[in-house]
Amino acid sequence: MEKGRGTKELEEEVDDNIWWWLVRRGVAASYLCISLFALLVRVAVSLHPYSGAGKPPKYGDFEAQRHWMEITVNLPTSEWYRNSTGNDLSYWGLDYPPLTAYQSYVHGLLLRNFYPDSVSLYTSRGHESYLGKLLMRWTVLSSDALVFFPAVLYFVFTYYSAKRSGHKRHVAWHIAIILLNPCLILIDHGHFQYNCISLGLAVGATASVLSDKDLLACVLFSLALNHKQMSAYFAPAFFSHLLGKCLRRRNPFLEVLKLGVVVIGTFALVWWPYLHSVDAFLEVLSRLAPFERGIYEDYVANFWCTSSVLIKWKRLFTIPSLKLLSLGATVSTFLPSMAQQIWAPSCRGFLYGLLNSSLAFYIFSYQVHEKSILLPLLPASLLAMDEPFLFKWMTQFAMLSMFPLLCRDELIVPYISLSALLVLIYHAPGGVRDIRELNSRANLKSFVVACLVLCSLVLHVVYLTMQPPEKYPFLFEAMIMLLCFSQFVCMACYTNVKQWRLLEDSTQENKEKVL
Repeated sequence: MEKGRGTKELEEEVDDNIWWWLVRRGVAASYLCISLFALLVRVAVSLHPYSGAGKPPKYGDFEAQRHWMEITVNLPTSEWYRNSTGNDLSYWGLDYPPLTAYQSYVHGLLLRNFYPDSVSLYTSRGHESYLGKLLMRWTVLSSDALVFFPAVLYFVFTYYSAKRSGHKRHVAWHIAIILLNPCLILIDHGHFQYNCISLGLAVGATASVLSDKDLLACVLFSLALNHKQMSAYFAPAFFSHLLGKCLRRRNPFLEVLKLGVVVIGTFALVWWPYLHSVDAFLEVLSRLAPFERGIYEDYVANFWCTSSVLIKWKRLFTIPSLKLLSLGATVSTFLPSMAQQIWAPSCRGFLYGLLNSSLAFYIFSYQVHEKSILLPLLPASLLAMDEPFLFKWMTQFAMLSMFPLLCRDELIVPYISLSALLVLIYHAPGGVRDIRELNSRANLKSFVVACLVLCSLVLHVVYLTMQPPEKYPFLFEAMIMLLCFSQFVCMACYTNVKQWRLLEDSTQENKEKVL
């Protein structure tokens, strides 16, 4: 009788679950439908302005990406990172690893084939024709479709292959949560960048780890590192998890050696044009670590910028001292997460490790940007099935932390639209939140959450409608930064504790098996 009642309740739940209606037609069909919608959303956002639109002399990130295409298609590889008459590094010089340069070269060939004026050397600076902008937007869209989307499909198949059938009815919801991440869409297709490539490679590497394809994971993560050096935010998690697995195999030294050879081989392949001399290698390397810019720029919700309200770090300490302080704080923050994965590597622990190490870098590392929050937000979205509220909360404050930047880019309309879309997806009937939170009673936690949401809404309205005092022109940015930083610290504490508690859960499961 209990079984019959449970079956009936499940049938009623399925009838009300819009995601199950999609999943029952197959994971591939669900993925295809959601992907098409996600692409349409990206196209809609790309119709809005971008970073630096019509703002000479240096414009913004859009011009930086276009300029890199101009440089790579017109100059030999030896001059891509070198200051010369053909390449003025003070004007958006390349400051990402070689894989970004190769990507710029391929996209530059596309633009040169269809519209040569958009990437002509010298004369194309500040180029903003309609066709040029359209082609640039399509390069981001195609990168998303060719790298990030397939990586998400790979992750979903891998992640749900080990899940019970009951969890699989939420797969469409999870796909939507990842592909319709408002922060990534706004930065790549609004502001204009190619984070989808490095993040897509990181997702592919994560899926490879979960499916025990460790050598493939090393290749993909090495490519992610060689596309954007900020992918190093995930490096402690990959290193500790793979090391922990190797130490539990018959010949640990051989296993570590195999992974090391693959990593070195991948790096050597990507860096090959710059390995012929030490000078060429150091020229590229010096561009990847712009320490002279200072420990932070603008108003980013990390420790150094937030605490600078009271402690003027840039005045009190030299750059070498700040580098050491930043390094020490970052390493000490991600070490507990690493230790847990070396001690007891697990798939869930690895995902928490990705989140914890990336949060450690975001909060304490040197030269963090507002857009860097995309890195911890990625593992939060991958963990959305286990931590739906954490994902929603982090996304909300990640959006708020980037709000001043997106306002400068005139992306308020897509910001509001994508925020509303996220709320609709998260609260849709049959979603993970619908099952776990619908019947929760009011308590202190819900009161605090309501107060923080209200503060967030008030800051949005204040930033849009009021002028700050002349004496404190960045007062509102500082208030946003303080609120977001407090929430990111709370999340980091929670996820670190949650990762270590996995050891207790594992011990309890083993005891139950023995009994």
